Amino acid sequence: MSDAYDFSERIGRVEPSATLAISNLAAEKEAEGADIVDLSVGEPDFDTPENVVEAGKDALDAGHTGYTSSNGVPELKEAIAAKLRGTAIDADADEVIVTPGGKQALYETFQTLIDEGDEVVLLDPAWVSYEAMAKLAGGDLSRVDLAPHGFQLEPALDELAETVSDDTELLVVNSPSNPTGAVFSEAAMEGVRDLAVEHDVAVISDEIYERIVYDAEHVSLASLDGMADRTVTINGFSKAYSMTGWRLGYLHATDEFVGEAGKLHSHSVSCATNFVQRAGIEALENTEAAVEEMRDAFADRRDLLVDLFDEHGVDVDVGDGAFYMMIPVDDDDQAWCEAAIEEAAVACVPGSAFNAPGYARISYAASEERLREAVDRLVSNDLL
Repeated sequence: MSDAYDFSERIGRVEPSATLAISNLAAEKEAEGADIVDLSVGEPDFDTPENVVEAGKDALDAGHTGYTSSNGVPELKEAIAAKLRGTAIDADADEVIVTPGGKQALYETFQTLIDEGDEVVLLDPAWVSYEAMAKLAGGDLSRVDLAPHGFQLEPALDELAETVSDDTELLVVNSPSNPTGAVFSEAAMEGVRDLAVEHDVAVISDEIYERIVYDAEHVSLASLDGMADRTVTINGFSKAYSMTGWRLGYLHATDEFVGEAGKLHSHSVSCATNFVQRAGIEALENTEAAVEEMRDAFADRRDLLVDLFDEHGVDVDVGDGAFYMMIPVDDDDQAWCEAAIEEAAVACVPGSAFNAPGYARISYAASEERLREAVDRLVSNDLL
């Protein structure tokens, strides 16, 4: 039997998402009756705030079920611009594209900026989809390893300076970081600024975890002098507002960038879902208490895990944001994670998926009871 499909070279450059693969395996085992403590998923374990749900229902009842203008409904773009101005970014509604999820905003950015052979610089450990998106656009990757520096960028600025050059087309910065939870300092961001300006480099600032910050201050790159015209700020509603399944994100950049990226947006997804955009307005304007409640819970869970690991002699680098932690494991982190789910029924993501071999990423978007259970299972199976 012949294969009727001649697959593109482009799609052969990438592998399926490692994080989703682990999450899918955990779901399969749960469907078979296994009690899996799933610490692999990057999803808050809180319900979407009730007022946001009601706003979505009201929008449905009001008939907001058709297409919107491609870049988003004006009221939501205005609310996003106001939110960005609150983080010292000089933003206008016309500089915003509303997307079905932050991932789509990232994908459109890579496709808009990167040609075959262009250099893209990543800060490792890096979220798995950056590499895939760069490769799909034809980019060549250069990487700076932050693991020897406690996953922080500031002490690695010299290495970044050795990597970024006039040949660099794009630098990707993610703070707070997935998978490490690191929040990069103002000095680190100023170092990025200096290199970007010196070498005329565009920068993606992925700020999807911006509202989940504990003992640090979040700095938006686009707010720094010299960065407004070279930064694409990516954000969304999935993490801060527990709206993962609603699929709502956005990008902010210059008018010129929005005009070019808008071409891809209009020819691919057309627009984000109408009634979901209406719910997004409510999320931005009336959920501060719910956001603070979730953030406080994540902080408590982080501190609990640090204490539990310390009891068992496991030293971890403690991040100041997001809800992830990298724990040191065997050199073969893939085998360790396989043993964790098969023997201990605990799902974690291999660090090698983020270009950080020797670690496993755990998400503490789970109850304190389940986190304790996970550590107990790993210890009893000699995995910690």
